[in-house]
Amino acid sequence: MAMRYRDYYQIMGVERTASPEEIKRAYRKLARKYHPDVSKEPRAEERFKEIGEAYEVLRDPEKRAAYDQLGNQWQAEQEFTPPPGWQSAAGRAGAGGSAYGFDGAQFSDFFESLFGGGRSRGQARGADENAHLTITLEEAFQGATRAVRLTVPQRDARGRIIPEVRTLNVRIPKGIQAGQQIRLAGQGNPGPGGAGDLYLEIGIAPHPLYRLDGRDLYITAPVTPWEAALGARFTVPTLGGPVELRLPEGSQSGQKLRLKGRGMPGTPAGDQYVLIEIVNPPVTSERARDLFRHMGREFTFDPRAHWGTV
Repeated sequence: MAMRYRDYYQIMGVERTASPEEIKRAYRKLARKYHPDVSKEPRAEERFKEIGEAYEVLRDPEKRAAYDQLGNQWQAEQEFTPPPGWQSAAGRAGAGGSAYGFDGAQFSDFFESLFGGGRSRGQARGADENAHLTITLEEAFQGATRAVRLTVPQRDARGRIIPEVRTLNVRIPKGIQAGQQIRLAGQGNPGPGGAGDLYLEIGIAPHPLYRLDGRDLYITAPVTPWEAALGARFTVPTLGGPVELRLPEGSQSGQKLRLKGRGMPGTPAGDQYVLIEIVNPPVTSERARDLFRHMGREFTFDPRAHWGTV
């Protein structure tokens, strides 16, 4: 049976070598632009269906591989007849179901002739979605439950996908790291075979005291010159509670002291590093000025003596 060839790559505006992520990004952009509920573009509903059909094929590795077997010599809207033996190749790919909430009746004759319009096998679930969630360092350390308001896709009574604002209770596991994902089952795009999943990529907000590096934490400890010279004991904050630290005699700025296991939870747990920073007191009186002058006379120490050896 002759029909019009559909160039799914051209419809999506991607190269034939496009990665799955590039195809997904293109679909999201075009679906937003041509969604019939919000689009002012001409032929919006028709374009939306074309985009959805193209994505249905290119998102599925089996369908895409079968489609690619047709070759790239065909032009869009050119009269086309499936080659001999095509049905066996298409049958292996199967029709699946619509990832975006359309039923098989809304696919083109071209799609139905190649993939059976949704009759070859069970209906597919909807496509997965991705979002970003920024949490505090304390939430990452202790674990938490956050009520998160997200705009998620939902299928209305007419089968169309519409945005819906929903509040989801998200459990943040203890010790989660930036870049890790939390999977919310069934909160992605709806589809005939059920909704896909929503993946929340975690970001951790900067903290006023701590710097996070992997599972290790860094904190800067300001100390006085006499504490650094004579040694001292003082309390250091950690996310798990305060810890007493012994500062060795003769400590220097930039020195790093380790609190084992006081970093982020994990297997193994991270460490907390205390970076020493010597801070001079302000000279606010003549008495203080005399004390610094006295130190200058008493000490023969020259911190720049090594310059003469260069």
